[in-house]
Amino acid sequence: MHLFYTPGISGKNYVLNEDESKHCVRVLRLVEKDCIILVDGKGGFYEAMIVEAHPKRCSIEVVKSIQEYGKKSFYLHVAIAPTKNIERFEWFLEKATEFGVHEITPLLCANSERRTVKDDRLEKIMVSAMKQSLKAYLPRLNPMAAFNDFVRKDQNADRFIAHCEDQEKIHLKNIVKPAQNVVVLIGPEGDFSSEEIRIALQSGYQPVSLGDSRLRTETAGVAAVHIVNLANES
Repeated sequence: MHLFYTPGISGKNYVLNEDESKHCVRVLRLVEKDCIILVDGKGGFYEAMIVEAHPKRCSIEVVKSIQEYGKKSFYLHVAIAPTKNIERFEWFLEKATEFGVHEITPLLCANSERRTVKDDRLEKIMVSAMKQSLKAYLPRLNPMAAFNDFVRKDQNADRFIAHCEDQEKIHLKNIVKPAQNVVVLIGPEGDFSSEEIRIALQSGYQPVSLGDSRLRTETAGVAAVHIVNLANES
């Protein structure tokens, strides 16, 4: 199954952008009348046929469309501090997209070792992961937000903070409920500061554990995504 990202698709006829056209015609060597799959990142899943196999503007015709393809009964928002090594954060984005996350906000924390990210490159990684995992929804990637600003926002969701301080915490798997909106905070490599934890708790976040092991930031993020998805499996 060859899958292509077509964010602006509407109607029965569409022309792939130059990158997708090149991949379709030059790399995959697909030709007229070959069948392909299109996704728009918003739940649209389309079966289509190639009409003109041009390497710069490949024309296709939609044969069948499905809306809200693979829509989940919950909404997961992970706010996570990007790692100093950007490749580890990119790995998190890839795996979180594959497992199923709806929204990601990079967090700027007191102990953050990375204070900027390049949104364009990160979104390309998420698009690739969406296509690889045969999903029709592209997670929303927000601009980096300051920790205090983020946690003080009104969130219509169950809110959790995963931190490493020695205090009573319930495992996320034992507290997350199915079919709910969920926000999970994941800290930087030096963890959240005590002040940040205090502010989060005052703002209605519940402290949670992700297990007995001390996890890297990106691993903790993937673990949280996986746990919430498992809680919603029927």
